[in-house]
Order: sequence, then C-alpha cells, then structure tokens
Amino acid sequence: MPRKPSYDRDALIDRARDVFWRQGWAGTSLKDLERELKLNPGSFYAAFGSKDALYALALQRYAQEGVARLTALAERLGAKGALQEQPRLVIEATGAPAKACMLAKTYAELQAKDHELAGQAGVHMAEMKACFADLFRRAQEAGEISPDHDPERLATRYQSDLLGLRLSAERSNVDARAVAADIAADIDRL
Repeated sequence: MPRKPSYDRDALIDRARDVFWRQGWAGTSLKDLERELKLNPGSFYAAFGSKDALYALALQRYAQEGVARLTALAERLGAKGALQEQPRLVIEATGAPAKACMLAKTYAELQAKDHELAGQAGVHMAEMKACFADLFRRAQEAGEISPDHDPERLATRYQSDLLGLRLSAERSNVDARAVAADIAADIDRL
C-alpha cells in the first residue's frame, strides 16, 4: 500500500505561487522549488509532475483567489464600491511577493516563447476581465453608472489601468496611491 504524503499539497501550491510570482518562470529553478517546498526531487515529481504543472496550479490558485476577493468585496461594498476600492487594495496588499500581477508577468515573459503557460495566463486574465464587466453591468443596473457605456469596453480599460497601476507600484518614483485614487475617481464620472 502506498504511503500517504506527509505534506499539505495546498500549502505547497501557495508557497510555489509566491516563488513564481516573485521570480517568474525562468527565474525559478527546480532546485529553488525543492528548497522552498522542502521536497526532494522524487517527492516533487510525485506531487506535481513537473515545474510547468506546478506553475499552472499556482496560476490557477492566484486567479481563483483574485476572483474570490473581488466577489467578496462586491458583496460587501456593492459593484461600484468594489470597482472603486480594488485599485487601492491591489497596491496596499501587504505580504504579497510582488505588486505586479502574476498573470500579466507570466503572459509578458512567456508569450513570445509561445509557451502554454502564457495561454493559461491569458485565459485567467480574460476571466478576471469578465468579472469586471459583470460588476460594471451590475453598477449600471443599480443606476450607479450610466447605461451609455459598454461594460465590456469599461472592463477592458479598467483591467488595463489596474495592470499599469500594479506595475507602477513596483517603481519607487511613482505615487501609486495617487494613481489608484484617480482610477477610483474616474468611475464616478461614468
């Protein structure tokens, strides 16, 4: 009978996500992962199969957590309130390995290589954009945003603004808080 693993697979995926988010795909070696996850090579391959398979799990976890946070925020603040609060939250996240979006970093790093993980990151970004579009629609239905705007176009612009904000938050010479406030204020003008 095979032995039951002595590790928490979900916790390992979380730790791997943070390494990948901070260092990127190319910047993370198998040795880095084995050291961070405290797994020997055989256990690593038994648990995840490959670096790419673990990276895909980490991307999925990152995306799922982002959608869950946004959903909870909308339940608490309403659709428009969530859209306005999100920019501040992404730059003030403490304990995050990086401010820049892991999905965007992955896409930028691997798209030119036509790597399958770039495609997965693109799918997850499209899912997040769909969440934004849903929030814009809900804000329109509540009369908080003019129905004259296309929610899909608003979501595309909003996601682009957030991705730029997150990258700007990595730079010491940019006042990311002011940019986040501007993004939130722009929603009031819709």
